[in-house]
Amino acid sequence: MIITVKLFAYFRDNRFKIEQREIDGKTTVGDIVDSLGIDREEVGVLMINSRHTEFDVNPVEKDVLAIFPVVGGG
Repeated sequence: MIITVKLFAYFRDNRFKIEQREIDGKTTVGDIVDSLGIDREEVGVLMINSRHTEFDVNPVEKDVLAIFPVVGGG
């Protein structure tokens, strides 16, 4: 199945902004994050189709996964 992955902020550095990915039904959001070389500790928000999600969720055909880093500052 094909999903769309969107990266935000510095997660785009040396990667991409938007990419279509082919996954199987057992692939989790965490698997996708890991495959991108992103440390799970650096992830602030995960969304599928504009709704919050978790690392253990399995995306389905045509889902849009957005991955945002932790926001720092002060």
